[in-house]
Amino acid sequence: MKNLNFLKSSLIAHRGVHDLDIPENSIGAFKLAIEKNYIIEFDVHLLKDNTVIVFHDDNLLRMTGVDRNLCECEYDFVKNLRLINTKYKIPTLEEVLKLVNGKVPIIIELKYDRKVGLLEKEVSKLLDNYNGLFCVKSFSPFIVRWFKRKRPNYIRGLLISDKNRTIREKFCQSFISGIICKPDFISCNYRLSNNKQIMKYMKKIPVLAWTIKSSIDYLKYKDKFYNLIAENIDKF
Repeated sequence: MKNLNFLKSSLIAHRGVHDLDIPENSIGAFKLAIEKNYIIEFDVHLLKDNTVIVFHDDNLLRMTGVDRNLCECEYDFVKNLRLINTKYKIPTLEEVLKLVNGKVPIIIELKYDRKVGLLEKEVSKLLDNYNGLFCVKSFSPFIVRWFKRKRPNYIRGLLISDKNRTIREKFCQSFISGIICKPDFISCNYRLSNNKQIMKYMKKIPVLAWTIKSSIDYLKYKDKFYNLIAENIDKF
């Protein structure tokens, strides 16, 4: 039986503790989260040369000003880019794991802009030797299924949005019954607190809600979910 209690040991810092001077998914944001003893949630992508980086978007433009898709880039290209004109660079997953080093739990969201199995394999190489509490999650049930088959000891979560923006997302969300991936937990938009399917899940497995950004929403939803993924945490 997997122990998921660590997922409610503190509030979950969405992409670390970030603000105007410290960008999301940066070493600075993660250092602050560690100092404040928050669980850290962050995103990972796979570059063309199979380097795993910690970054949310599938394109560099919003965070660096460079209009290139990550799947077309190698690490030598991105390693010196600055995040939103700050001193911070895009970290690799290896760098982040060395920084955190088990000090706080981590939640890793895997993006799916390349063939299923590639990113998962590289992430697993690093996590297999990581001495700390962690879990993995994704919007793709096929990524979650990969971990179910290849790393059954990993705690795995399925992300569920409140929007069906693409046919692919609609297809993926049709599997939330867990037939394909059998997640250990669900992570959903907080607006789904009264969704019938989510309420069914709450009776069986933990449900984490994202992304809380105000004290008003924190007070409104803190007792409705297993835990909250939040920003502006210090203002709650």
